[in-house]
Amino acid sequence: MRAGNLLRQLDQRLLPPLTRAVARLGDRSARSGVLSWAAVLSAAAVLGTAVWAVDDTPVGDRTVGEVTRVGVTDGDSVPGYLRSAAADLAALQASAPTAEGTTYALVTLDAYLPPQRLAAVLGDVPVSTVFGRVPLPGRQTEIVKIPALRVPDDVLAGMEQVAARKDTEAADYRARAAAVDGNGGGEQELRERYTSGAEVAAAEAAAYRTGCSCVYAAVVRATPVALRGVATRPDVRAVDPAPEVYRLDRTVFTPPLPEQHDVVRPPADTPPSAEPTPHERPESAPSAAAPTPSMGESSESAPVVTIPSPEPSLPEPTGSTPPSVTTSPDTLDAGPPTPTSS
Repeated sequence: MRAGNLLRQLDQRLLPPLTRAVARLGDRSARSGVLSWAAVLSAAAVLGTAVWAVDDTPVGDRTVGEVTRVGVTDGDSVPGYLRSAAADLAALQASAPTAEGTTYALVTLDAYLPPQRLAAVLGDVPVSTVFGRVPLPGRQTEIVKIPALRVPDDVLAGMEQVAARKDTEAADYRARAAAVDGNGGGEQELRERYTSGAEVAAAEAAAYRTGCSCVYAAVVRATPVALRGVATRPDVRAVDPAPEVYRLDRTVFTPPLPEQHDVVRPPADTPPSAEPTPHERPESAPSAAAPTPSMGESSESAPVVTIPSPEPSLPEPTGSTPPSVTTSPDTLDAGPPTPTSS
């Protein structure tokens, strides 16, 4: 009931009796006393109604703006994260907090796998999303997040979409390189960066189009017993349960890359023409790298790299991102290899 309606009902019920009482009273002092009490009662009714109306106001969704993070961030100890995930999985209650007795979990793999291998590794556990990256040695590539309810069909379809976007990106970089005028030091450096970005984007497109070994993590939802079973399978590095997650659209997953073994840090981005110094070399070059028709790459998609995006001075390509495959928020928050989801 709205406050206005309640006040009208109070007027209808209280005023007639008060009016009759006042009419029966003859002397001014009695009439004055009754009117005073009527004023007090009316004020109390108004105040009570106002308080009731405020308390009855809907609260709404109090979780708006809150983001849950699952995984690692720059500077984290990888061995420490793996131990923590194992302990959380072991301590997970037999019945998860959700109505179905299931919970979300981040499954991290030991190596980059092709889509066809995922079914054998994850079994019949329901999958929500997979994370992929083309492991080009020494280059930063984009981490992509692919919705995948059906494995491997959705993963392969998502890779096709990424490949098409990367083709557009490569063409855009080539056009930018061709548009750079002059042969001065600054112009030459900018042209080389655009050319490198085109080569990397083309390499990513070729890799994804062939269903490359690029998947290194997945978000699943299952019972604690099923999750513990997944953790014992070959190629599974860790299963990090996240019973606190209720909505995927408000969660950022940031799994460690397969080549990260000690501390989470962004991998070096070294063009093929430059020999990396010892401290710039990646922690370990993945053995299952995707085809590398050319070296170089734009700032997106690929597991061997960290954050997507070449250099601050290099504008982003204008390719449009397909609706079903998006850059992982995790990547944006804390860099791919150094996950922050993406």
